[in-house]
Amino acid sequence: MTTLPPARGPLSHAVVSALRGGPETLPSGESRAEVRAADPWGDDLHLALYVLYELHYRGFDAVADDREWDPELLALRGELEAVFLDALRAGTPDGRAAARALDELLVEPVDHTGSVSHHLAVEGELWQVREYAALRSLYHLKEADPHLWVVPRLRGRAKAAMVAVEYDEFGAGRPERIHARLFADLMSDLGLDNTYGHYLDRAPAPALAAVNLMSLFGLHRALRGALVGHFAAVEITSPPGSRRLAAAMRRLGAGAAAEHFYAEHVEADAVHEQVVRHQLVTGLLTDEPHLDADVAFGADATGLVEERLARHLLAAWNGERSALLPRVDGLTHGSTGSPPDGSPDSHNWARWAPLRRTLPM
Repeated sequence: MTTLPPARGPLSHAVVSALRGGPETLPSGESRAEVRAADPWGDDLHLALYVLYELHYRGFDAVADDREWDPELLALRGELEAVFLDALRAGTPDGRAAARALDELLVEPVDHTGSVSHHLAVEGELWQVREYAALRSLYHLKEADPHLWVVPRLRGRAKAAMVAVEYDEFGAGRPERIHARLFADLMSDLGLDNTYGHYLDRAPAPALAAVNLMSLFGLHRALRGALVGHFAAVEITSPPGSRRLAAAMRRLGAGAAAEHFYAEHVEADAVHEQVVRHQLVTGLLTDEPHLDADVAFGADATGLVEERLARHLLAAWNGERSALLPRVDGLTHGSTGSPPDGSPDSHNWARWAPLRRTLPM
């Protein structure tokens, strides 16, 4: 389990405090207006969502397992999700065909200036690779877990294809080959702490949003088509990106395990891409053709959140700044995260002073 992180604003403060049994109450009634007015891409909303979603994964130290189904927490989560989902729909094309969305992913852009993998492969420095791995650990140390939620919602050809790919993701029966374990080994090669959730309090909103997206899609049956589109986008774009990241690890001497994680994905995901396109997506849309636009939405939403994360990383690195949030003086894991003067609204939670080239363990 993970310790609760410091809050970053009123919403995450309310969630963390509620889980710690504090006197503060969750937003309700008219106070829910602050939820609807929250920045859909901001640190406060995405940390609150991440914490609520984590109750469905491994939970937190000193938080009872049955809080996963607390009706007040679920109600708040639903409103936070609605804000995020509205932003996702506003930022993606409306009603286009799944085939078009997925076909576009097969074409590598000529302009590589917005590509993190190109940057790391060609000119990235070791400190940047370490930051990338630290932030991606929130995704890769639970890799494939959120996607499993869609399995009971599929049938026939689509279900068989999904389980076949997931079987590989979980090591094909060999625990040392589970992809999350391989990423933990990568982190060890890079001198990072590979404890599950260790870098949660260092992760800015764009990194949290990438993880929240797959939890959002995975937990809702109504979004099963979007989850399939998301999964397809990940598998289709993985081989070329992983090839560049393997090259980055090799160029920088990151270590055998660090290079192996991405080399493994080049080969495995090239096979998965074919299974996902021709068995999973085709099988789903044969059974439920009305989900075609949802599949496209899932793929497009994945591109949207990944582009936002790439912009954040490259803007920081090009400015010789850390892309991670520093640990906050006076705040420790498990604190409610109030700012120095006691008012969460008075502190600009999204603009903590960045670090340079350092990543404390």
